[in-house]
Amino acid sequence: MTPDHLQHTGTRPSPPALPLPPLARDEFDVGETPDSLERLVACARESGDLFRIHAPSRGSDTWVVNDPADIKRVLVTNHRNYTKGIGLDRVAILLGNGIMTSEGDTWRRQRRMIQPLFHRGVVERHAKLIDDCTDARLERWRDSAARGEPIDVPTETSELTLDIVLRAIFGDDLDWLGERTGANPFAIVTAEPERNLLFAYRFRSLSRVIGELVARRRAESEERPDFLGMLMAARDRDTGAPMSDRELLDEVMTLIVAGHETTAAALNFVWYLLSQHPAAESRLHAELDAVPERRGLAYEDTEALRYTQAVIQEALRLYPPGWVLTRRTVESDVLSGYTIPAGTDLIVSPYLIGRHPAHWPAPDWFRPERFLDDDPRGRWIYIPFAAGPRHCVGENFAMYEMTVHVARVARRWRLELVDDGPLQLEAAINLRSRQALRMNLLPRH
Repeated sequence: MTPDHLQHTGTRPSPPALPLPPLARDEFDVGETPDSLERLVACARESGDLFRIHAPSRGSDTWVVNDPADIKRVLVTNHRNYTKGIGLDRVAILLGNGIMTSEGDTWRRQRRMIQPLFHRGVVERHAKLIDDCTDARLERWRDSAARGEPIDVPTETSELTLDIVLRAIFGDDLDWLGERTGANPFAIVTAEPERNLLFAYRFRSLSRVIGELVARRRAESEERPDFLGMLMAARDRDTGAPMSDRELLDEVMTLIVAGHETTAAALNFVWYLLSQHPAAESRLHAELDAVPERRGLAYEDTEALRYTQAVIQEALRLYPPGWVLTRRTVESDVLSGYTIPAGTDLIVSPYLIGRHPAHWPAPDWFRPERFLDDDPRGRWIYIPFAAGPRHCVGENFAMYEMTVHVARVARRWRLELVDDGPLQLEAAINLRSRQALRMNLLPRH
């Protein structure tokens, strides 16, 4: 027998709608508005650890995940169910199909071939390069200090980290590239802060001269110890095949951008925070003064500078350059008891979880000592380098480079902020300071 109500309508009753997490009252496209960070923080304060924000441009909701168990599920235990999400198309225009933007088998293959570049022992090989680049920069700073002129920290750290990553990638051939083009062809990266379509076009046009260098090296049949040489020598472990020319170019472009912008931003926040917290600055100086300075530090030597690394880690907690991670569900999943449909965009924010009051006492305070006796990474509340299989492949290199930089500078100077006023943040592709951070260099000895 057919129920009476179906005899009359000819339709079956719709299944009950699944319960959904709270919908924030604010509507905006996260990362697309100048005040995205402030609005995201306000939504989280109002809506809890799992909520939705309606994105008007897409006509759909973005789920915001801010519970440690859900973060672990998305990034680690069920990571295969999540692909890269919103904003990936813009990054792909700039970087192609490199490790930051690729998916599936392509990503896994490239990741395996790139991972050896960032093993601790390989990172140590760049010690002299990092020292040399730092020495050249500090010589310029000495001149500024002698004249009593402040330095523009964002500009200085951006130029320094770009110089380091370019030397690490191209080695001595960076000079050949400069001669080939008449100047440093990658100066555009620091000279033009906007990451728009015009920048993407000009940046991608550099692939031509990189392609010429690759052809030149292949003709010489000489392996080089720099990153480009290692990428050219890398082989797929299953097929034995090398990277194609396009894959090589995309990975080099990715290393250039990802290898300098986030590190530079992190160092800016380190120096800003130290300038505002003299007790932490004094403790940093005491640690550095207790050990002799020497060049060519091993990786374990930088780890022994525990408070120096804690300062960097705390700066990354408060101001993670990668302030938002985007994902999209492949199939439906369950987060905090709610079913998230297939094809749903979601974000995990290292900024939000890094300042969560339930997990961090006095979450907005700068307290490097948090990291001396506790490693919060296993609790999924500290993820400035992401987590799981897609965590930042360059974390070892970045931490080594930043520790060397902070140690070398802090032995010589205190950095005093010149301009008053609160720190203004720009949350676009990366989190960075909106204003210039001009600082005086005050000799310590």
